[in-house]
Amino acid sequence: MAARSLEIGPAGIRTARTIEILRTERGLAQRELAARVTALGRPMTNTMLSRIERAQRRCDIDDLVALAQALRVPPLTLLHGIRAA
Repeated sequence: MAARSLEIGPAGIRTARTIEILRTERGLAQRELAARVTALGRPMTNTMLSRIERAQRRCDIDDLVALAQALRVPPLTLLHGIRAA
């Protein structure tokens, strides 16, 4: 069986960037957002969040849903990215 690629593709990179943008727009430190996600039942450290935002760690679907809830946006917003008005 071939080894699974760990490279993060364009959707993952876009999602990572969107999480960072929304977090900073809301004035949240990584530690604060990670605490919100943890409070929702999905344990996350600020180090894990930092690695997600830098596209050094995959954001699985459970992370994505919890991050969207913590940021108060639909999960698709994180996937599609921020659109210029």
